[in-house]
Amino acid sequence: MIDLVNVLDMKVEIAWGENDFTMSRGSFKYKQKIRGRRKLFLREKIKKEKGYELTYSDGNRDYIFEVIGKTDKVTVKAKFKNTEDVNRFWLTFKTNPKEHIYGCGETYSEFDLKGQNVRVWVAEHQNVSRISKKIIKDTLRGKRPDKTLPFDKYESYYAQPTFVSSDKYYVHCDINSYSEFDFTNPNYITLYFQEPPNIICESADTFEHLSEKETKLLGRQPVLPKWVYEGSIIAMQDWQVEGKETKEGFDGCGNIDRKLEKLEAAGVKVNGVWCQDWCGCRCTGFGYQVMWNWRYDKNQYADLPEKIAKWRAKGVRFLGYINPFIALEKDLYLEASKNGYCVKDKDGKDYLVTITTFPAAMVDFTNPAAYEWYKNTIKENMIGIGMAGWMADFGEYLPIDAVLYSGEDPAKLHNQWPAIWAKMNREAIEESDKLGEVFFFTRAGHTGTIRYSTMMWTGDQHVDWSVDDGIASVIPATLSLAMSGYGITHSDVGGYTTVMNMTRGKELLLRWVEMNAFSPLFRSHEGNQPSRNVQLCDDDEILQHLGKFSRIHESLSEYIQKLVKLQSDKGIPVMLPLFYYYDEEAAYVEKSEYLLGRDMLVAPVLKENATSRRVYLPDDRWIHIFTKEEYGGGCYEIDAPIGQPPVFVRAGSDVILGINN
Repeated sequence: MIDLVNVLDMKVEIAWGENDFTMSRGSFKYKQKIRGRRKLFLREKIKKEKGYELTYSDGNRDYIFEVIGKTDKVTVKAKFKNTEDVNRFWLTFKTNPKEHIYGCGETYSEFDLKGQNVRVWVAEHQNVSRISKKIIKDTLRGKRPDKTLPFDKYESYYAQPTFVSSDKYYVHCDINSYSEFDFTNPNYITLYFQEPPNIICESADTFEHLSEKETKLLGRQPVLPKWVYEGSIIAMQDWQVEGKETKEGFDGCGNIDRKLEKLEAAGVKVNGVWCQDWCGCRCTGFGYQVMWNWRYDKNQYADLPEKIAKWRAKGVRFLGYINPFIALEKDLYLEASKNGYCVKDKDGKDYLVTITTFPAAMVDFTNPAAYEWYKNTIKENMIGIGMAGWMADFGEYLPIDAVLYSGEDPAKLHNQWPAIWAKMNREAIEESDKLGEVFFFTRAGHTGTIRYSTMMWTGDQHVDWSVDDGIASVIPATLSLAMSGYGITHSDVGGYTTVMNMTRGKELLLRWVEMNAFSPLFRSHEGNQPSRNVQLCDDDEILQHLGKFSRIHESLSEYIQKLVKLQSDKGIPVMLPLFYYYDEEAAYVEKSEYLLGRDMLVAPVLKENATSRRVYLPDDRWIHIFTKEEYGGGCYEIDAPIGQPPVFVRAGSDVILGINN
C-alpha cells in the first residue's frame, strides 16, 4: 500500500526529455529522447506540523516534496517547477506483490493492470491502424477470438491518472501532461511524469467507502432524467446519400413514424429515438457518417422541431449527436473561420484534422468567444428544438503541434480537452435550466470529465465477439471506468465499427440486447455501415427479443434509479466488479461478469454459437431470474440459450423483473 511509511521511503529519479508525437486519425505514435537520467538521494527529512518536508538532491540542486499524512490519507506535493535541464520525474513506491490494480481510465482487453505499463494519454482507441491486421484476420476466421493487442501498443479514449488497489486504496495524480504508470514490478509501483507531480492517496475499510472518498475528490454524475429508464432508445438513420442508394428510400420523420409503429406492434418499449444524422449525412469509404454542421437538416428531417414535440407527447424523446469538429463544406464552418474560432496550425491557417477519410476544422475552446459560440449552438440548435439528449463524441484529437488562441502548450492541454468539451455540454444544459430533463453521453475523458459529463458510453466497439474491441470488451471498459471514479456508463447495442469483412450477425445483436438490458441505459446503434449489418427491425424474432428485454429493462427502472441516486450521492458505481462486495481471489480477476448494484449478478454470453457459459458465483445465495433455480457460491456451467442469459439476483432481495410481461 502507498501509505505514509512508503511515501517517506520513496525513490526519486529525474532527467531531461523531449517528446515526439505523431498523430494519425487520433492515434498517437510516441517517442522521446531522455538525457541525463539520475537518481536523487534523500538529503533531509524535516518533521512539520501536518507531515514532512523531504529534500532530495542530485548534489547540485534540491527538489523538495511536501508530504502531509495521516492514517487514511497521504498527499505528496512537489515544491519545484520544470527547468531547462529537468522535466522528467520517476517516483517509485514499495507495494504488496499480491495486490491487483484497476483503473487508469478505461481499459478494454485488460481489467487487472498488475504487470502492465499504462500510458496515460487520451487517444482514439479503436483506430483501425492501432490493431494489427493479423489479429483482425484471425478474429474474422474464428481462430483466435481471445487474442489481445500487446499492452505496450494500447491506447484509450479515456485515460486518467487514477488507479485503485485491491488493498483498498486509490491514487490520483493531479497532472495533465503525458505520464506512465508502471505496474510491471510486483514489488514496486513507478509513476512517471513530465511535470512536477501532486499525488493524493486515500484508503478505506470497504470499496464503498473508498469510492465515496475517490469521487468526493474527482466528482460525481447527476441523476439521469427519469424517462431514460422507461424502455429503449432506438437508433435510426437515413442510409441514403445523394448519388448512392443503400436500402429503401428515406423520407426523414415519416420513416421514424413507421418504425415506431412497427416497434410498438411488436411490444417494444421505446422511450427515445436517436438520429445521429439529424444534421445531415455523408457517405465515405468508412461508411455512413454524420455531416458535422450542427443544425437540423431540413431536407432529411423536415419539420423536425414540430415532430419532436409530437413524439414527446407520446413518451418518445429525440436524441442527436455533436462533436468538437465542423464540416468544411457547410455554413457553420464559414462563420467559425471568419471569426477566428478554429484551432490554428503553425502558419496561422485553420488546422484541418483528418478523421476517418475526410478533414475537418476543430473549434478552439481556449478562445472565450469561440467557446460561447459553440455552447450557444448546442443551446439553440439542439436543446432549442426539443432534443432530450445527445452523444457528445470525440475530444481526443487536439494536435500537439497546433497553435491555440490562449497561447498554451497543446501538449499540456491535450489530455484536458475532453473535460473541457464535457464542461461545455454540461453548461449548455444547466444554462438552459434542463438538468434532470436533458442529458448527454461522452466517450473521451481525463480528470475533470467525471465532474462534468452526465454519462459515458464505452466507445465504438467492433461489431464482433473480440476481447479487444467487440462485445467482450464492454465489461472491462465499464469496470475500469467504475474503479477510476466514473459510475454511470453503457454501450452501443450491437457495436458500431465495421471494418474489412466484418459484419454484425443476428446472434451478436441478440446477445448485445440481452447484456444492455441490464445496464443504466438501453440504447442501440445501426453502425457505420448499417446496410451490411443486421438491424433491430429486420425480422420478427429480433423484434420479439427486443420487446422482451426492453420490458425487462423497464421493470428494473426503480432499482436502477436507486443505484444511480446512490452513485450521485456517494459515488458508488452502478455496474461493479465482483470483488467490490466479495473478497475472493477469483473475484479480483473476473472480467466477463459484473454486479448491477448490490443485488444482481450479470454474466452475458460473449462467445459465438454458445448455448451455455461458465459462471463464477461469489459466496452467497443466487437465484437465476429465468429458471428460478437457486445456487450457492462456486463455478457452474449454466445453460444460456438465446433469450435466457445467466442473470441472478441475491436471495432475499426485492428486485422486481418483468420476465413474463
